[in-house]
Amino acid sequence: MTPDRLQALTERLRRFAAERDWDRFHTPKNLAMALIAEAAELVEHFQWLTPEQSEALSPERRAEVELEMADVLIYLVRLADRMSVDLLGAAARKIEINEQRYPAERVRGSARKYTEYQANREAD
Repeated sequence: MTPDRLQALTERLRRFAAERDWDRFHTPKNLAMALIAEAAELVEHFQWLTPEQSEALSPERRAEVELEMADVLIYLVRLADRMSVDLLGAAARKIEINEQRYPAERVRGSARKYTEYQANREAD
C-alpha cells in the first residue's frame, strides 16, 4: 500500500467514524480489542485445515477471508490514526529490526525464534 493510498484510507475511516459520532467509542483500548476479535474471526476460517487446504480455499471462503482481512486492516489503520502512529514508518523500522534479528545467512530455511539465533551467535 502506497503512502497516498494509506492516507486516503485513514481519512476515509476518520470521516466514516465522525459521521456516525463514533470517535468517542474509538479509543485505543476499544480499537485494539476490536482488532483482535476480527483477527480471531480470520483465524476461524483456517482452523483445522491442513496447510494444503489453507492454500486452496474455495472462491466463497476466500471472499470471506478477504473481508475478515479488511476488518483487521480497518481496525489497525483506525488505531494507528487515533494514536498518531505512522504505520508505514513503524513497519519499515520493524523490518530493519528483523533483518538484524534474522540474518538471512543464519536463518535461511528455519522457523526458529530469533532468541535461539542470538544465543547461538553469542556461543560462536
